[in-house]
Amino acid sequence: MRTIEKNAKGQAVAPAAVPMTKKEFETDGQTRVYWLGGGGAMIHSRDTNVLIDPVLEGFDIDLLVDDPLPVEEVGKVDGVLVTHIDNDHFSRMTLGDIANNVHSMHAPGYVGDVMVEEGFKNANKRYIGETFAVGSLKVTTTPACHNWQNGSAKYNTRYWKEEDYCGYWIETKDGTIWMPGDSRLLGSHLHMPDPDVILFDFADNEWHITLEGAIQLANAYPNADLICIHWGTVDAPDMTPFNGNPMDLMDRIVHPERIHVLAPGEAFVLKGEEKRYG
Repeated sequence: MRTIEKNAKGQAVAPAAVPMTKKEFETDGQTRVYWLGGGGAMIHSRDTNVLIDPVLEGFDIDLLVDDPLPVEEVGKVDGVLVTHIDNDHFSRMTLGDIANNVHSMHAPGYVGDVMVEEGFKNANKRYIGETFAVGSLKVTTTPACHNWQNGSAKYNTRYWKEEDYCGYWIETKDGTIWMPGDSRLLGSHLHMPDPDVILFDFADNEWHITLEGAIQLANAYPNADLICIHWGTVDAPDMTPFNGNPMDLMDRIVHPERIHVLAPGEAFVLKGEEKRYG
């Protein structure tokens, strides 16, 4: 694993972003996964492109690294998958600026309603456990528990349900990719089919998975590649959701060589059925 640098505030900082261009969206014979910084990701699978929680502009906290994907470099997008309403996952500005490139958008519960009501192109509200196609990919929503707003006076204008949040299970021709989303660890998370890749949030926060929960999840799937997300890109040293350090995982995860510290915009290529660990 590459060396993790810390800044003067004590934050572990992600490697410098690798700029992405429209070339990453062109059809080829690979499935590649990109971390976009924060909780966002892109999947390019042969002829299909998916953006998960793209926040490519307009975020209200300073960043530690540049956004790797400028909105003007977004190519053909078969589907945008949004996990929940929080503004580090749902960006109205981004979705508005890339809408002409996007064939479909998908989101659970409340944020799904908001996207439909606000007229986002081809927006679809999805339910937990629902399966649908995005290009050549099979996508299923998975449960999440992140309804922290119920404990906040600022957001108590409605009751926030667990089904307002989700993860995504994505089946490609080269393997299965799981984005659990921002969530406490649920029992069901430990009894999934074996994924090939997990977009791995390990934030030590009570409304995220916690460090202990992340280690438990990782060791439940000892052959899954772990792409570290939700760390090292937001200048918020006092906010635990943004301040994990991948080094904290190294001595506690089975086959630690499967922990991948990518730079935002750096490609991870799926290797199909090739067995890598164990």
